Amino acid sequence: MSKESQSESWEAKRDNVVQILESIANDTNTPRNIRRVAKAASDTLFDEKYPPAIRAANAIEMIEEIINDPNMPVFTRTQFWMAISILEVIRSMGGDT
Repeated sequence: MSKESQSESWEAKRDNVVQILESIANDTNTPRNIRRVAKAASDTLFDEKYPPAIRAANAIEMIEEIINDPNMPVFTRTQFWMAISILEVIRSMGGDT
């Protein structure tokens, strides 16, 4: 895979995760503390001072801290798990991105 297509792959995956996290952050039925974490994790993915794998790992860590919150709606938890699965792929790409 060429460097250019890997970069596009990373950006496409990031955009997919950001879309999921933004939908959580904008859902008024989700508790505010959970929406804040979703927004912060989304923002982390655009932090240019770290490579993509580190950004993904940081976002996963933020989400995992809140994932077992008893006030979290079931659908929101499912969305977080979908985001984590994509972030795991980004993280496993490591230095290749």
